[in-house]
Amino acid sequence: MASDLEKKAKEAFVDDDFELAVDLYSQALELDPTNALLYADRAQAYIKLDSFTEAVSDATKAIQLDPSMSKAYFRKGTACMKLEEYQTAKAALEAGAALVPDDNRFTKLIKECDERIAEEAMEIPPTTTRPVTVAVRTTTISSTPSDSSPNANSSDSQAVSNSTVQSVAVPTKPRFRHDYYNSTTEVVLTIFAKGIPKENVSVDFGEQILSVVVDVPGEEPYHYQPRLFGKIIPEKCRFTVLSTKIEIRLFKAEAITWASLEFSDKKALPQKVNTPASTSQRPTYPSSKSKVDWDKLEAQVKKEEKEEKLDGDAGLNKFFRDIYQDADEDTRRAMSKSFVESNGTVLSTNWKDVGAKKVEGTPPDGMELRKWEI
Repeated sequence: MASDLEKKAKEAFVDDDFELAVDLYSQALELDPTNALLYADRAQAYIKLDSFTEAVSDATKAIQLDPSMSKAYFRKGTACMKLEEYQTAKAALEAGAALVPDDNRFTKLIKECDERIAEEAMEIPPTTTRPVTVAVRTTTISSTPSDSSPNANSSDSQAVSNSTVQSVAVPTKPRFRHDYYNSTTEVVLTIFAKGIPKENVSVDFGEQILSVVVDVPGEEPYHYQPRLFGKIIPEKCRFTVLSTKIEIRLFKAEAITWASLEFSDKKALPQKVNTPASTSQRPTYPSSKSKVDWDKLEAQVKKEEKEEKLDGDAGLNKFFRDIYQDADEDTRRAMSKSFVESNGTVLSTNWKDVGAKKVEGTPPDGMELRKWEI
């Protein structure tokens, strides 16, 4: 069944019916949730729909399931570039290029990333918006005395034209653009603020309130203080200031899907991930065209994976996969880099050891090292 749905999804993609392709790939993934190729292909359909956040999520999942899939790196890099996350895009493209060094598409996009990163480094911070003074001409009419007034005359009833100046504040768009995406346990908020020093950024976490302040000397302070869609655990939240953005990770108090970032009385009540399906419409990801409950599916898959007992190579692969999924960012980077650069013969979790050098392949005794042919 999954293969039939995959075939239909590819046909829909060729016919430029990308929404149908996403739905069909989603149905196929319900039947085969560990199929890396389905995630990679659905990522491409999301790119065609300009749903770049979903595309990044699917491509990342494909890479986790199959680190040797070059097209998953390419699609992640492409989607990240559309989101202006050029550093992340470059890292994904370089990892993919290491798998297929003869593919010029990677080289072209990596070069474009380098150009964008260089432009951001040279970009001048935006100047403070000030009110604009606009000259407005008004007409003032003098009052007319009554006929009984002894001082009444024709000149008193004439209109007198005066010019006055008023200050009009011209409305402006928000200084920094922001975007977000959900996972089962957290919400990742990205504020696209380029070249902001870390010491000029202040982030405070409340139970359901977030406060972000960017205060650069000589510029108007930027304040963003939304009431969040759901409650968070402040002590588990964190933020990182990068060269092109501020990344804020909000740890959810409940495993529910946020239908939006900010709270609204008009929004549907959130439902827990494992709650049985009801007749009401469940919240979905902001720009997703699919109606599949991904949080519930992910929770179910993780439960099955933990209960599954495998032997031999399958058990070893599951062991390494579990380490990767539960690891921090540096450990994941170390595992991916060592695995890719050594052509699958080395898997290290120490980023300090492998981060500053190329990891050479070390095949077992009596075996010859050969690069993968994709």
